[in-house]
Amino acid sequence: MGRKWNNIKEKKAAKDANTSQVYNKFAREIYVTAKQGEPDPEANTALRMVLDRAKTYNVPKAIIERAIEKAKGGGEENYDSLRYEGFGPAGSMIIVDALTNNVNRTASEVRAAFGKNGGNMGVSGSVSYMFDSTAVFGVEDKSADDILELLMEHDIDVRDVLEEDHTVIIYAEPDQYNAVQQALKENGITEFTVAELTMLAQNDVAVSEEDQEQLEKLLGALEELEDVQQVYHNVEFIE
Repeated sequence: MGRKWNNIKEKKAAKDANTSQVYNKFAREIYVTAKQGEPDPEANTALRMVLDRAKTYNVPKAIIERAIEKAKGGGEENYDSLRYEGFGPAGSMIIVDALTNNVNRTASEVRAAFGKNGGNMGVSGSVSYMFDSTAVFGVEDKSADDILELLMEHDIDVRDVLEEDHTVIIYAEPDQYNAVQQALKENGITEFTVAELTMLAQNDVAVSEEDQEQLEKLLGALEELEDVQQVYHNVEFIE
């Protein structure tokens, strides 16, 4: 699964390049998640997961607090959660998750981003069946053997635990997110390089250098869209 970790790092690096945009996207997601449930992360598991992910992207506390306060105040903005699926260069597969207050606008913008950058939209289900929802944690300054032993002591089954680039990566079923996090925290591990639910391709594919350049343009165009929250793909990038 090491290649999957590379794709996660690539996504994080791309987001780090435009922090203001990333902060705005997190503010929207935090607001929506807090408004849909309790604004208290202790009582709202979904909100706690968003805040965990926001922490790994260094989202300022002030932005998080403003979004939660806005939800507490009964903000009038309403957003729909949408998923688009499509294909990029060389038949690569892409999933786009969005939060929007204008479905027609977002659909048009996503379709245009695909069309102008060597891709095309697919129908619902045309791509997602090749991806698995996965809980992923990244821990530094630990060994994979120690982490695996720790999780086994807590009777937690995980998909994989591996060590790469001085980071231990834990892949688990999505419903094990809280159990894994709690087990780690009980053993003094409270800082994560990644802590999120993501969509991982069942099989990563390699493409030509030319196709990779085109794919990078397509992914960049999708990430730039204000309503797009997450973009997933199945390509193993050549570094």
